[in-house]
Amino acid sequence: MRIRNSVIERWAARAAVAAASVLFFTVRKELHLAEPEANPYQLPVAGTYIFSVWHDSLLMPLFFGKQPRTMALVGLHQDGSFLANTMAALNISAVRGSSSRGGAVAVRRILAEKSDHHLVVTPDGPRGPRREMKQGVAYLASRTGRPVVPTAFACRRFWSVGTGWTDLVIPKPWTRVVALSAQAIHVPADADRDVLDDYTARIQQAMDRLNTQATDMVAQPPRSVQQTPASNVPQETRSGGVG
Repeated sequence: MRIRNSVIERWAARAAVAAASVLFFTVRKELHLAEPEANPYQLPVAGTYIFSVWHDSLLMPLFFGKQPRTMALVGLHQDGSFLANTMAALNISAVRGSSSRGGAVAVRRILAEKSDHHLVVTPDGPRGPRREMKQGVAYLASRTGRPVVPTAFACRRFWSVGTGWTDLVIPKPWTRVVALSAQAIHVPADADRDVLDDYTARIQQAMDRLNTQATDMVAQPPRSVQQTPASNVPQETRSGGVG
């Protein structure tokens, strides 16, 4: 029965990817990067990064554009299996683990197998509270040597679908989707708990600031800014000075 369910789950994930791909084909995308080299939609050119994304915004970075060398940390809970299958359909590697279960194993896999990949983490998952940073992102940055890039996604018109402790934001067709990143935050190697707490607070502050900025941006007409090349994000891909 488990095998049968896993097969159904894979096909359901592929169907969800197909539907979301059609939806995101209709939206207008804008990518504003504080550091153009920290771009998950291009091959890494100057090292790899950890991209911090709130759980309720997860759909937008997945379908914003193709990610040629990205992996994601996915929880060991049941919903994580569907998410891992969804990512597999998008050619995004999934490393299973979380701050509460399998974290040390996940770090070892990241170091051993995927040193040339960016890493995407939802720091408030898998159980919340919503948009409340846990220490896991700073811990991963300290142990893997990857800087943390706070990111925010917002759209002008969207559906909000409840998934338990949070809601999933789904852009409506033909709307505007904005992605922002801040300057990378470098966490010292082998940081102890107090240092990790300090950097967790810094990342939280950056994420909160970016989320407010992204929400304000989608409420205003788009501005003309210098374009930065990103072949995998064909619409309105831009470079800005988001700090």
